Amino acid sequence: MRFDKLQSASKIPDIGTEAQPTIGARNKGRRLGVDAAAIAASVLAAVDVERAVELTQAVCRVPSVLGEELALAELLADTMRRSQFENVELQPVLPNRPNSIGEMHFGAGPRVVLTGHMDTKPESIGWTLAEPYSGALIDGRVYGHGIMDMKAALACQIVAMEAVRRSGLPLKGTLAMAAVSDHMGDQLGSIRYFEDHRADLCVLGELSDNQIFLGHRGRYYFDITAEGRSAHTCHKHQAVNANALAARAILELEESRLEPKLDSDTADLFGAETMIVPGRVYGGLPPGGPSMIPDECVIRVDCRPQPGVSVETVSNEIDRCLASAKALDDRFKARVELVDVKSPYLANPEAVVVQTMIEAVRQVRGREPELMAAGWLGDTASFGGDIPTVIFGPGGEPVYCANESLPVADIEEATKVYAVFSALALVANK
Repeated sequence: MRFDKLQSASKIPDIGTEAQPTIGARNKGRRLGVDAAAIAASVLAAVDVERAVELTQAVCRVPSVLGEELALAELLADTMRRSQFENVELQPVLPNRPNSIGEMHFGAGPRVVLTGHMDTKPESIGWTLAEPYSGALIDGRVYGHGIMDMKAALACQIVAMEAVRRSGLPLKGTLAMAAVSDHMGDQLGSIRYFEDHRADLCVLGELSDNQIFLGHRGRYYFDITAEGRSAHTCHKHQAVNANALAARAILELEESRLEPKLDSDTADLFGAETMIVPGRVYGGLPPGGPSMIPDECVIRVDCRPQPGVSVETVSNEIDRCLASAKALDDRFKARVELVDVKSPYLANPEAVVVQTMIEAVRQVRGREPELMAAGWLGDTASFGGDIPTVIFGPGGEPVYCANESLPVADIEEATKVYAVFSALALVANK
């Protein structure tokens, strides 16, 4: 997920009364109108769980830090070609940073896309149980940098598609795989894929601990430039140090507790507070340069809005914080720029894509799943407004730390859920 990848998952409470149905309660009354158990049995019998684990190990052995996705894209494309996927290609996105895509056709019908990102953050130091790119299998866990975010999901999705084809079920439609680049950049991989390919239903394999996530918070970046007056260090009292002015703003922003008006379901899923954090500060000349009191200091403010929280609402809160800084120091002056908007995402719990995933998890697990949401940012920020999408993937917090690993059981379960979802989606829409 993105630079902060802190998962904030909140269950929807089951209040146990039909008079006040929560989202979770509404799940229990609806089915897809197909023999889900028979479909699930057919496709589950075709799932090769050993292959899912082996392919997960293989992808973990290929580094794919942001900007270096090519080698993994090639491995995935080769895997899909050997498995006789159709229309396999390295879809151009950025120089040497393609998407890896392929599909299976079962005639006219809906187009179902399984997707996830290939890029990771840099590997952590301190590995002791295995090497970061070993893909080692130790005591029922596969070890590898980025296995949870989200290399395992990519492997599980490919093996699930193979199982769907092997099942022999009478399917109609297209099942597509889209392993995208640049998620941790500007999400250009997913943007490019969905510019060129339609989708009726989509599963994003972001890490959800194999729970159903309806959505995630968004991200608004604001740059606040505190403006002072420069001078040589020995002329301190003739200057207005922009860093000192920025410090006042930082403290006011840190104290922000914005709780905008939300509907009850959104508040239950995501929490009441819109997080506003002064995350990065750039002020003064770099070490080794000349002596100078800075006249500018830039604060990058990272805001994580819930669905329904507008840019204007957040901007007004930032203005309030800066007015408080001005009240403390009349010299305070700053300009504010909105530099990036990534939208929150929230699927309708009654949508076909969500109901299909609920049934898939129900068939694999044998019990009713819960609906949850995340605090991190997914690629659905860029395509979820146009493509009905549900989030489901193996792995959870902590992530991007030494000795990152995933239980084999989670890999097997995710593969089965993806397979059953895909089969139900194509059969249910015959």
